[in-house]
Amino acid sequence: MDRRTFIGSLAGGLLAVPLAARAQKPAIPVIGYLSPTYPEPSWPPVAGFRMGLNAAGYVEGRNVAIEFRSAEDHYDRLSALAAELVSLRIAILVTSGGRVSALAAKAATSTIPIVFMGVADPVSIGLAQSMNRPGGNATGVSILGVELDAKRVELLHEMVPNAAVIAVLVNPDSPAAEFNVREAQEATRALGKQLLVLRARVEKEIDTAFAALVQSRAQALLVTSDAFLSTYDKKIIGLAARHAVPAIYEARGLAFNGGLMSYGPNLFEVYRQAGVYAGKILDGAKPGDLPVLQPTRFDLVINKAVAKALGLTIPRSLMVRAELVE
Repeated sequence: MDRRTFIGSLAGGLLAVPLAARAQKPAIPVIGYLSPTYPEPSWPPVAGFRMGLNAAGYVEGRNVAIEFRSAEDHYDRLSALAAELVSLRIAILVTSGGRVSALAAKAATSTIPIVFMGVADPVSIGLAQSMNRPGGNATGVSILGVELDAKRVELLHEMVPNAAVIAVLVNPDSPAAEFNVREAQEATRALGKQLLVLRARVEKEIDTAFAALVQSRAQALLVTSDAFLSTYDKKIIGLAARHAVPAIYEARGLAFNGGLMSYGPNLFEVYRQAGVYAGKILDGAKPGDLPVLQPTRFDLVINKAVAKALGLTIPRSLMVRAELVE
């Protein structure tokens, strides 16, 4: 190799390294979004997340990008998806769906900021040192989903006071299943009711669960918040209607779509709060200095047409608190 060829190849090699590095670095900050259920880019509450980002001056496609990854109800995929997002050199890792997604994110990175949603007790599972000062690289919004199961049992009791047996439907594969059952058990015991625990981890077991509900003569049903069960919400609502069982859900949309009642945090607001936090972190805030937020808005929705079809009279105590839909 002559001297000119050697110098040319050396210069080319020196130039190639920074060029390759620049090619790998995102032109704008990228937010990784990890979900245990099906892809959420167009899901209404995600608009709340974008609104929170916008309030901080970040607009998707203009000065920030969002990479969505979904486990499609296969929780065992979350770790690999979290690692994939980390490999994209994301600026922030946002997780929905509670503790299972948040823990997968935490295992994937100890340095990239994490903003979680829906984690009932982030301190007890090591995501935060305290609610007021999380420390570490994670903060977010605690959705109080499990803790509200007791409240949902009480609301069912108000709607169907003569129900002696109340059923609870859980996904036994959910990390929150044990807590769901415990909360419902304590609430039914306090009301002098009997609790029937129904479990479903695949679609056919939903039919089996309803058969057991009918056989045991349960007169009301609590459907717990779970990524798998939400995939079959139309089926569950249909079975509840077919068997004339009053049921309560978490997501407000289910009361609009044929469910009797729903009670839970306003998800749009939860996602908006997470978006605001993501914007603050992009501006330089440390997640460990941002207190874990808790929902401040809760929605009770009752479907009047479903109540009428079930032969129920909505008590005034619920009417004055609820959003009533036809």
